[in-house]
Amino acid sequence: MDFSQEVIDSLKQALVATPENIPLRKHLAELLLHHQQPEAATQEFRTLLSQQPNDQGIRLGLAESYLKSAKLSAAAVLLEELISLPEAPAKAFLLLARLLCEEGRLDQARERYQQALKEDPGLQDSELDRRLFMQVSSQLQPMGHEATSTQQTPPVPRQAIPVSDSLGHTEDPLEALDIEKPRLSFAEVGGMEAVKSEIQIKLIQPLEHPDLFRAYGKEIGGGLLMYGPPGCGKTYLARATAGEVNAAFLSVGINEILEMWLGQSERNLHAIFDEARKLKPCVLFFDEVDALGARRSDMRQSAGRQLINQFLLELDGERYSNEGVLILAATNAPWHLDGAFRRPGRFDQLLFVPPPDEPARIAIFDILLAPRPVEKVDTQVLARKTPGFSGADLKAVVERAIEEKLREAMKSGQSHPIRQKDLLKSIKQSKPTTREWFSTARNYALYANQSGFYDDILTYLDQK
Repeated sequence: MDFSQEVIDSLKQALVATPENIPLRKHLAELLLHHQQPEAATQEFRTLLSQQPNDQGIRLGLAESYLKSAKLSAAAVLLEELISLPEAPAKAFLLLARLLCEEGRLDQARERYQQALKEDPGLQDSELDRRLFMQVSSQLQPMGHEATSTQQTPPVPRQAIPVSDSLGHTEDPLEALDIEKPRLSFAEVGGMEAVKSEIQIKLIQPLEHPDLFRAYGKEIGGGLLMYGPPGCGKTYLARATAGEVNAAFLSVGINEILEMWLGQSERNLHAIFDEARKLKPCVLFFDEVDALGARRSDMRQSAGRQLINQFLLELDGERYSNEGVLILAATNAPWHLDGAFRRPGRFDQLLFVPPPDEPARIAIFDILLAPRPVEKVDTQVLARKTPGFSGADLKAVVERAIEEKLREAMKSGQSHPIRQKDLLKSIKQSKPTTREWFSTARNYALYANQSGFYDDILTYLDQK
């Protein structure tokens, strides 16, 4: 076996034992990227991004893995976001130059490449130099001369055609979707009564009393945007909503929509909505919708704007009825969404999903500890000690306690159950990751809240 592959395999094994080890996963993702395994690298970078959504280095790594996997539209969304930052990383301009070069937009590629070199001359790329220089030379050739073998063939425009893999198999966007009929219901969602009540009123009641709502000319369906800190159970609530009304559940991530071919992303999006309409009643759930619904004014690529327009068209349900389809979306950053998404009939209903309250934290600890060897653990005490902790934070507390017990077992040769003191020690070493989110959200709620969209954030903070 190749030595580099041995290292990669070792890192993978280490992550099985410590899945929350971010530096280790970063090292693995970078190794996979370096050794031409971009698809595997993409998975690692996506996991990292779910753990640290604001890490620009991770976003840059994910963009590069998308680019090497020929998922140009997905790469473009991330890179356009990165270069719009006040301190944009120089490598983002380099990667965007490569992407534009692949698309045949050479003038824009040269501009981005020059920006990259201005910021960091060490980023000079011989392949980009060759391709951009050759194209300039060919453009200077006198008219009437036939193309020589050294000239580049004019780029072929991207077309709306199915994407094929290296074996020639056409990809069906629906094959990647996870369609299920959840057995989970609100009774199994501990705490969060206010959030569940809002979903009942806004989405479930119309579906359970269709005649009453039709009598008032109200369609059965609609859109609800859940927002809040990462790791606080937005996906879990969406799945429980489907279980509550015995509906199909269709969960969609941005990777199921974005494709390398212009026009294919829009087709994928339509196919997903069409499938939900066939499955009705159906809960159609879009995760990380801010990545798909960024402000159109921020999108430098017309392809990105076209995709957003397609999403809005599907949400409106004018061409195809969305009756019986409950459309839920989740975002950690609602302030980045195009305002058109929040117009009546679209995601006009916002639902703040705060960190789990004390009853919810008790339920989460009970679930996390159920399959573990424990002794004399009082989850009520643990819940009181963890205000502001997200579900992901609570999982990290349990994992840290388990790792400590494993280290002790390796030294002594004897295993012991997890006790209350182990978990309390782990809590003492932990901090809620939601604090950073609330720091940002508070600024938006105070200074960019003309429509009162974020009043729930201020109410929540006032109660703390």
